[in-house]
Amino acid sequence: MTLLAYRTPALTPVTTAFGTPPEPIRPVAPAPRLTSTVAKEYVHRACHAEVFITGSEPLGDTAFTVTAQWPRAHTFFSTPDGTRHDPMIAAETIRQAGLYLAHTRFGIPLDHKFMMWNLDYATRARQLFIGATPTDLTIEARLLPQPRRTRSTIDFTFSATVRRGPHLAATGEARFTTVPDSTYRRLRGARPAGAPAPDIATAGEALPPARVGRLRPCDVVLTATDAPGSWHLTPDLRHPILFDHAGDHIPGMVLLEAARQAGNALAAPVTVTPTAAATTFHRYAEHDAPTTITARHTPGEDPDALTTTVTGHQHGEPIFTTVLTGHPDQR
Repeated sequence: MTLLAYRTPALTPVTTAFGTPPEPIRPVAPAPRLTSTVAKEYVHRACHAEVFITGSEPLGDTAFTVTAQWPRAHTFFSTPDGTRHDPMIAAETIRQAGLYLAHTRFGIPLDHKFMMWNLDYATRARQLFIGATPTDLTIEARLLPQPRRTRSTIDFTFSATVRRGPHLAATGEARFTTVPDSTYRRLRGARPAGAPAPDIATAGEALPPARVGRLRPCDVVLTATDAPGSWHLTPDLRHPILFDHAGDHIPGMVLLEAARQAGNALAAPVTVTPTAAATTFHRYAEHDAPTTITARHTPGEDPDALTTTVTGHQHGEPIFTTVLTGHPDQR
């Protein structure tokens, strides 16, 4: 039997329309790491636009570098003249940094609930001016002291030093306790997210925006009472920033905004942008209970600044206390 030799046919080179073989595909260098905000779930926000944290790196067991960015234009966290960032954006950024570190560095599951006990901030007014580009920030966060852990909870306090380039922009401190969702539900009971009772929503007449340092009526969270230095807390639960997502209580940042507005209402006819605030949260502020906000001027360390102590009460019990410091500007 004769074996027939099999000859492999010669491969005809593929040519382009112009008759030349195409260039072979060669591996390219990895794409550069680009800047983006972190996942909104890490900072308990529903809207991507309200996330200010962009990342973090460990500096050791108890210190971290967190990066953040403030937008040049924000519908809520800007001063009425639009030239500066609202100092309260520093408070929100510190809050977000604490949540982000808890989830990504301390291993807290995303379904755990957070209780915020303290939130303090102090800003440098010169570093709040809005420039030609968004404001990029570096935050040095340090644990004070090591977090206290149990089998299901963690309690931690951290300080924050916020820099804009080489310049100090703000400092702050916050304390949180985290618990599993099952524990939280036992603590809170059946409290579905919802609107306040009708008599709360319609109590009194909303204060004019200019009196509380705001431009838009929708941003006002206080209504008038008959008592001097006292107001009802009546925020709009549809507000896209203050109520970014539904919850079973009034968020701490809403209470901080109420304190700022009460300080302005007390100082009228001058406006005060607090450059610093120290807040203690005593208990949850419930949606379905009337909330009274009171403000009084108190002595402070800076003789040129106006210091105001603001408290919130429900059913006669304190829910928060804030001490504001700022320099008044004549309206």
